[in-house]
Amino acid sequence: MLVSLFICPICQSPLQPAADTWHCDGSLHPKQTCHPFDVARQGYVNLLPVQQKKSKNPGDSQDSIAARQRFLAGGYYQPLQTLICQQMEQLLAQDKTATNDDEHDKNDRPEIRWLDIGCGEGYYTQAMAQIGTEVSVGIDELIAADISKPALIELAKASKAVNRLWYQQDVEEVKDSIKTAAIYPLVTSAAHLPLRAHSMIGISSIFSPILPEAFANVLQEGGYLVIAKPDMGHLTTVREALFDSVREHDSEKFLPTLAPYFTLIDTYHISSQLSLSAEALADLLTMTPYAYRARAESRQALLASAETEPFVTEAKFVVYVLQKTADK
Repeated sequence: MLVSLFICPICQSPLQPAADTWHCDGSLHPKQTCHPFDVARQGYVNLLPVQQKKSKNPGDSQDSIAARQRFLAGGYYQPLQTLICQQMEQLLAQDKTATNDDEHDKNDRPEIRWLDIGCGEGYYTQAMAQIGTEVSVGIDELIAADISKPALIELAKASKAVNRLWYQQDVEEVKDSIKTAAIYPLVTSAAHLPLRAHSMIGISSIFSPILPEAFANVLQEGGYLVIAKPDMGHLTTVREALFDSVREHDSEKFLPTLAPYFTLIDTYHISSQLSLSAEALADLLTMTPYAYRARAESRQALLASAETEPFVTEAKFVVYVLQKTADK
């Protein structure tokens, strides 16, 4: 079990994980109140207090999540998933080389903890959990955080089915085998992360909001930030069919906000041609803002065109790799 990795979202006291209920110790509460957070039967923990909610059901809807699951299961975004995991594995290997010498016992090294913020139903998270072929390279604890409870339910169920939840892990069993991370599915706000300061070696934010100060706070010095965004030209033919005018993606607009805390060390561009059936195209529209931003008649006309022949478009992404600079 992790000691004081998590903090209570209500009083910021140390929060201890357990298989049934997480409890904070109340040490920072004026009345020493210990707050409990039950583990749902699916395996997630809700650490989103009502005062941090901006709506009754924040985050992605069940329809959007189901559409994304079907679409991603088709392998359309697998090149991006592969690229992200390859870069993360390289970063972890570099970090291991920099912090461990030949005489250092791999079992004595610090725990490798990674935060996947805005993880959704876990398409990328599940791949991250399998990074590395050695215990010394893989992730130990993978914090999967999202504000959408329906998305975390799906992630937790999938993780539980393959014994990847944190309370299903037996450290002794994996010491000499292929490493898979212990996943902690958390319903939480990215702006109020229930994590101890400087506790993460890395953060991934895939199509999720960027919060420079919050990210820098939970990252250790020299920690990594991996960001994936739509690139210029992403799904251009889809957008041209839906909207009268198309605004190009400005993938770099957030980089200046990160400059006080992070240094950009690498940028990667990746693209792939998509040939979509009407069903796959409908799922793509449902899982994106196009579902509500485009006029209904435009969506219907686009979907009708895919009934006779596949709709061809191009997925284009950019991945930024940044490193936290020294704390000021």
